[in-house]
Amino acid sequence: MSEAGPDRVVAAADELGLAHTVTRHGPVRSLEEAAAARGVTPHQLLKTMVVRVRDGDHRFVLVPGDREIAWPKLRALLGVNRISMPSADAAYEVTGYVRGTITPLGSATPLPVIADASIAGVVSIGGGAPGVALTVDAGELIAALGATVADVTDDSR
Repeated sequence: MSEAGPDRVVAAADELGLAHTVTRHGPVRSLEEAAAARGVTPHQLLKTMVVRVRDGDHRFVLVPGDREIAWPKLRALLGVNRISMPSADAAYEVTGYVRGTITPLGSATPLPVIADASIAGVVSIGGGAPGVALTVDAGELIAALGATVADVTDDSR
């Protein structure tokens, strides 16, 4: 796999002045395995979801690994009645990353970021390729991305 994704992510983190550590690990089969490989808890492993508000209007939503988007909460925050997940091809077109590697860092299209209010401390975010992640301080990440912080998730258990 090309290193273009991780290189873009690291360059974006550097440009934002974001202190980070790059972690590279092999294939994983579960959230728990991914978290262990990255040296974090499942809650500290951030999923970056792309949501489509309307044609040409997408957002990144940062979701802790052990939580899922609460659609009513997200719709209320955005003041809309409907939100959808774009197809894998549409997500790639917007971000330049394939599903499972999407991150707001180095995205082909800068998008507004929404971070769940439960995100805190040290977190691991995707690094633009399978098995690549950046470990960063959540507060620094949220500030660097200019993210809107809101309660937009529910416990997935």
